[in-house]
Amino acid sequence: MTSRPILIAPSILAADFAHLADDLERVLAGGADWLHLDIMDGQFVDNISFGPGLVKTVRGLTSVPLDVHLMIERADHYVPRFVAAGANSITVHVEPEAKHDVAKTLRLIRESGCRVGLTLNPATPFAAVEPHLPKIDLLLIMTVHPGFGGQSFRPEMMEKVRRATELCDSLGTHYDIEVDGGINPETAHLSLENGANVLVAGTSVFQADDYAAAIRTLRGSTLKPTIL
Repeated sequence: MTSRPILIAPSILAADFAHLADDLERVLAGGADWLHLDIMDGQFVDNISFGPGLVKTVRGLTSVPLDVHLMIERADHYVPRFVAAGANSITVHVEPEAKHDVAKTLRLIRESGCRVGLTLNPATPFAAVEPHLPKIDLLLIMTVHPGFGGQSFRPEMMEKVRRATELCDSLGTHYDIEVDGGINPETAHLSLENGANVLVAGTSVFQADDYAAAIRTLRGSTLKPTIL
């Protein structure tokens, strides 16, 4: 189990956009630590979500940290727009298909005053992120293929979470380990047991009748982990 504070970051992609302000007020009153914003361009992933304009709108509704995940090509080109919109943390992809110089983009995020995040798809070997670990504040382990909500959790991704935890300790770094995809009370417990400390949850929070209860359950679940 992680010794770091457990943080819950509901993904607003699962919120009711017709009543977004109300949904965000409820989820924050329910104990959310961050808000997670999934940016998709229809190129890097096969879906389109929203852009800096909505991030700016959300920024105007709350002062909690905005955790922005760029599932887009040319993240380096767009980082300044999301910084200006009010992002507190910006996470970019390591895959070549994202079409940017990863090291330069991480420096750009750092120089912009945001927390630096890096992520990898389920099919991407963990070795791809290892050279960058000393330079980041957050490592996002995707537990589904990015692009759509509601997918089933892939427990084999816990190998990456364990490796991230081992290297965080051995390198003397302090990055958060975040998991995203299919997070519910059981998979949350499994993720925490393997060393994650930030849980991105969309459906399991925003489709619950009681947001506060859903967040409390994710943060303090005592369910037995699934055996891999």
